Amino acid sequence: MDTNTLSTIAPLFFIMAIMYFLLIRPQQQQAKKLREKVGGARRGDTVVTAGGILGTVVKTPAAEDQEVTIEIADNVQVKVVKSTLTDVRPKGGEVTADKG
Repeated sequence: MDTNTLSTIAPLFFIMAIMYFLLIRPQQQQAKKLREKVGGARRGDTVVTAGGILGTVVKTPAAEDQEVTIEIADNVQVKVVKSTLTDVRPKGGEVTADKG
């Protein structure tokens, strides 16, 4: 490689490295935290679905099952897919919108 080729490729690699550390890596870490929270949802936890529905977990089947039953009103229970949960708060925890 001559110096001219290296001087044109180096800024591209530099920009890619910056993009990785400022955008991609934090997004992956945030997604991992959410997967752990959703996977650890227990009976009595307050959850928020992607549609904005607040509910309380009433039944959590086996860990490999992809559905969880939540109660959205008195005696109104619905099954939701775990991947649609956007927030999980421990028993009695207040649900607030995440900023950012």
